[in-house]
Amino acid sequence: MLPGENMPVSDKDRDILARTLWGEARGESLNGQIAVAWTIRNRVNDGNAKSWWGEGYAGVCQKPYQFSCWNKTDPNYQFLIGVKQIPFRELAQARIAVDQVIDGKVADPTGGATHYYATTMRKPPTWAKGAKQTLTLGHHIFFKDVP
Repeated sequence: MLPGENMPVSDKDRDILARTLWGEARGESLNGQIAVAWTIRNRVNDGNAKSWWGEGYAGVCQKPYQFSCWNKTDPNYQFLIGVKQIPFRELAQARIAVDQVIDGKVADPTGGATHYYATTMRKPPTWAKGAKQTLTLGHHIFFKDVP
């Protein structure tokens, strides 16, 4: 068992994680969303009682400036907070990914990644320099050991 895995997971945690997956990876396959969910789980389970990443899934997902979909200026934000409706099928797929990752039904395809970025970015973020790339899947590149 990984550190932090016995932390209780609330319905709110599952909902916030699903909304984060929709905001960050709605155009990805189920496997792509699972990989993004695992980066979040890896942050949740980093072994520190009061982690820099935030506490629990909701805390990690909503940590300021970590997942851009939660920035108030992001066009996805109005969907995430319920002002606009997320399409049912898209949110349903994200919920499947959430359940598979949180319930331990799928192994971590990212090799312990705590970061990723979308290949649609014009240039890689500065944190990617010196980090270990672990996976490219869909439109995301995953990393661990970020300096």
